[in-house]
Amino acid sequence: MAGLSAGQLDRNNFCSNAANTPEASCGREKRKMAVDGIIGIKLGMTQIFAEDGNLVGCTVLQAGPCVVVQRRTKEKDGYDAAQLGLVEFVKPQRVNKALTGHFKKANVAPVKILKEVRIAESKDETKVGDRVLVENFKTGELVDVTGVSKGRGFAGGVKRWHYAGGDATHGSMFHRAPGGIGGSSFPSRVWKNQHFPGHMGNAQVTAKNLKVIKVDTDENLLLVRGSVPGPSGVYIFIRKARKAAKKARQ
Repeated sequence: MAGLSAGQLDRNNFCSNAANTPEASCGREKRKMAVDGIIGIKLGMTQIFAEDGNLVGCTVLQAGPCVVVQRRTKEKDGYDAAQLGLVEFVKPQRVNKALTGHFKKANVAPVKILKEVRIAESKDETKVGDRVLVENFKTGELVDVTGVSKGRGFAGGVKRWHYAGGDATHGSMFHRAPGGIGGSSFPSRVWKNQHFPGHMGNAQVTAKNLKVIKVDTDENLLLVRGSVPGPSGVYIFIRKARKAAKKARQ
């Protein structure tokens, strides 16, 4: 599988890289946290047998561990949020001075990927240095996974927009060309948002309502049913499904 090994992201390395403060200690008591997202890496796809005996195709995600680098509050910043950083090895010379000061102020080890997560509860007890681990997710719940899709370059209408195309037989003379676009005497222009060949992929995509099949807290792994945007090794963001939570409130 692509991506980082489990040894680089295990809890022992995380504890040694994190600040040795009461807030960042790995042995401290857990506090109430409303952070419902985590940064991860797509490792690849596999198949596992579900409890009912069916073979399920799922994606293996390295979910965290993450550390809270900054805490935004409504009183100071106008909104409640937490800035998460994915804990992984980063060469000190690769971190610029601005980020070096940012991490030094938070008293955490430098990280490569940062992501801000909104927090709904204003009385949330999340603080700088807190851990965000895969154990926040439970088997059976739904999650949304956001990533950057694979870049396909310049693609034609058949691949990009699923044009039916013409006959493939000899003498057809019309195979994969766009054809008529319906803009002759009226409206004498190209319709807005008309589907044409062009750049395809390499865009942010969110796969919604993916079911969590398995949670491995020892290796920080999350197995979700179905596919996830992007190639193996790409950084992704996992959060609890919004539409599922909205439907439950109703």
